[in-house]
Amino acid sequence: MGLWDKIKGELIDIIQWLDPTQDTMVYRFERYNNEIKYGAKLVVREGQAAAFVEEGKLADVFSPGTYTLETANMPILATLKGWKYGFESPFKSEVYFVSTRQFTDLKWGTKNPIMRRDAEFGPLRLRAFGTYSIRVADPGVFLKEIVGTGGRFATEDIIGQLRNLIVARFADILGESNIPVLDLAANYDELGRFIINRIGAEFQSYGLEITTMLVENISLPPAVEEALDKRTSMGVVGDLGKYMQYQAAEAMRDAANAPGGTAGAGIGMGMGFAMAQQMGQAMAPGGSAASGPPPLPTQGAAFFAGIRNQQAGPFDRGALQQKVQAGEITRDTLVWTQGMTNWTPAGQVAALQDLFGAMPPPLPPQ
Repeated sequence: MGLWDKIKGELIDIIQWLDPTQDTMVYRFERYNNEIKYGAKLVVREGQAAAFVEEGKLADVFSPGTYTLETANMPILATLKGWKYGFESPFKSEVYFVSTRQFTDLKWGTKNPIMRRDAEFGPLRLRAFGTYSIRVADPGVFLKEIVGTGGRFATEDIIGQLRNLIVARFADILGESNIPVLDLAANYDELGRFIINRIGAEFQSYGLEITTMLVENISLPPAVEEALDKRTSMGVVGDLGKYMQYQAAEAMRDAANAPGGTAGAGIGMGMGFAMAQQMGQAMAPGGSAASGPPPLPTQGAAFFAGIRNQQAGPFDRGALQQKVQAGEITRDTLVWTQGMTNWTPAGQVAALQDLFGAMPPPLPPQ
């Protein structure tokens, strides 16, 4: 081997890209005046593609492997250049390395609430967020449509556009799904697949492929969530009447333990019982206690009677009948009821005369 051949071999270019970042999608290989020696070595690693751009036109795209940049390996670029210098002189061309690995954990979310009509709760405002993953499926299309002439292109340069696209399609899918709000959590996977199917073609127009779409949460406004929590608590409690009695008993216990001694305990007990009675009546259907029906109404007017020189009663007709049969009330027994001005013997009250119908009047004096 001659001296020139040795020097020539040592000057052979090596074109490669070792990516120290996690978000770079495209890197332009820097070479002085973009001059690349004919016969240079091109190293394309797994997860990469190398694209040659000549005078603004995309020429060759290389998949993973090691290449010697000669006519046999660069048919398109060789045709463009013509190699009028016998394939030995340096040629000017831009080399772009494109990362074809997956870019994961990219965030998406709604900036503003999504209006939706729910069959159970009516109009609602929903917010949603999640993550997605993408990769460059067609390096040539990606360079033409998105990258342009920049020396470095990262995920941050495109995720804004992708996020807006995802949110717009998600809002449309959510409105068309007619899934009840309370059932959305059980359909996150299905919604993710619907989004991929809906926006897959739009991503392809950028040379991208969306590989994963995750819906992590769909939330309601805080006021609606609070109302749902209260509704859930009511379902867990079950019998509200018993629960209110329990609450009143707890309040009574706390009042008894509070400073104030016996007086405080008495007040606490009174308040506790009053609260339990009022709340129990309020929670029962019709505003009455749920433990049983009210007492039957009194049959007829109730009378007071003077028995053994003492006022007794009031007695309804059933009680008066028993008193008459027992001899405790006679025709001469004084009685009174509402509407009478004075006490009157029972035998002279028209409403009570039938109680004495089977009994003879007293014997006349001798």
